[in-house]
Amino acid sequence: MKLNLKQYVGREQLSVMRQLCHREEGEHFVNTIQRLKNTIAAMPVTGETEGQGDEAMVALHYFSGASDWWIIERDIGCEYDEIPGEQLQAYGFVCLNGWTDCAELGYISIQELIDNHVEIDLYWQPKTLAEVRHSIRKEAA
Repeated sequence: MKLNLKQYVGREQLSVMRQLCHREEGEHFVNTIQRLKNTIAAMPVTGETEGQGDEAMVALHYFSGASDWWIIERDIGCEYDEIPGEQLQAYGFVCLNGWTDCAELGYISIQELIDNHVEIDLYWQPKTLAEVRHSIRKEAA
């Protein structure tokens, strides 16, 4: 099956990434896109990390301004072309407007993020939810 990055990366950001694949740094961006595809394909699906708590791995990070969305789980099957129009939601941790005291776990609509021009972090390295929580507390201090 072919992974459809359009359901995880906004049209503008994906367009720039594809253009950069044909520039001087092309190999870097080809590798970045492949790493992103591999990360998404290997992500746990909804419910698979239940009970892991802060030890759950955060696979993806989205950001816009002072707001961040860290994705732990994704819907199964929605990323493939064979299932057009499926809702793509995820489960993760959200901190809006830098308000760390209000950061919370919950369901996140990836499509809503994309529609609102939220960018995916191309340089994100998976880490535990505990590490993410620690880093935002440290930044807030």
